[in-house]
Amino acid sequence: MDTPAAPADLAAVKQRQQAAWSSGNYAVVGTTLQIVGETLAEAVDLRWDERVLDVAAGNGNATLAAARRGGRVVSTDYVPSLLELGRARAQAEQLDVVFQEADAEALPFADASFDVVLSTFGVMFTPDHARAADELARVCRPGGRIAMANWTPDGFIGQMFKVLGKHLPPPAGVQPPSRWGTREHLQALFGDRAADIVATPRTFNFRYRSAAHMIDVFRTWYGPVQKAFQALPADRADDLHADLAALMERMDQGGGAGLVLPSEYLEIVVTRR
Repeated sequence: MDTPAAPADLAAVKQRQQAAWSSGNYAVVGTTLQIVGETLAEAVDLRWDERVLDVAAGNGNATLAAARRGGRVVSTDYVPSLLELGRARAQAEQLDVVFQEADAEALPFADASFDVVLSTFGVMFTPDHARAADELARVCRPGGRIAMANWTPDGFIGQMFKVLGKHLPPPAGVQPPSRWGTREHLQALFGDRAADIVATPRTFNFRYRSAAHMIDVFRTWYGPVQKAFQALPADRADDLHADLAALMERMDQGGGAGLVLPSEYLEIVVTRR
């Protein structure tokens, strides 16, 4: 008889993920995604003085978008250095935002504390999807909204993580982050707690000089890619570089005038029952 696979050690996975996101400087890539935070704040129809929580906020794209629209924002992440970068951005715009270190799977807030809960490409990377969804739903008041931007499995970032997984297989039993970019998974996660789920496909275009330029930026600053290259011996790192370049060149829409990589994501608004 086959021996059942041991359950994934989610605490260990989270520890490694936190180390990855703390390495490099995600803000170098994250800041280019600011437009996603702006469109998400519009999609959730944010109103002045609403209580807003940004979960796994990174360097604060959705945080700033919500604060610019009059939201009373608490910005959280489990990487303190990213919160500091978000704080500097808010201070530069004279926006009144509270920054607080917090784990998306154990939010330190009371039930129904917020009118709006946001996450742009953040909560989707938590190891325990169900627990993270439970926390988003718990801190959102009945009738409030949970708004997310999540990369889809078939978009560029979803495909990039598949390439990384080919070279460094993820731990058994851990669900891929891109499942958050599917309607079926969202329905399973939020279930009866959602009065309505609106999921709209959107596209963000990454823009770099070339595939080589983008790989250099990502392996220097984007934690998961940086850690993957560091974990591989030189010959296998070269293979990873070649596979990433092939993916980028296959999906490139730049027509030879610089790299333009469309990456699909799902813009989600969940109305809390």
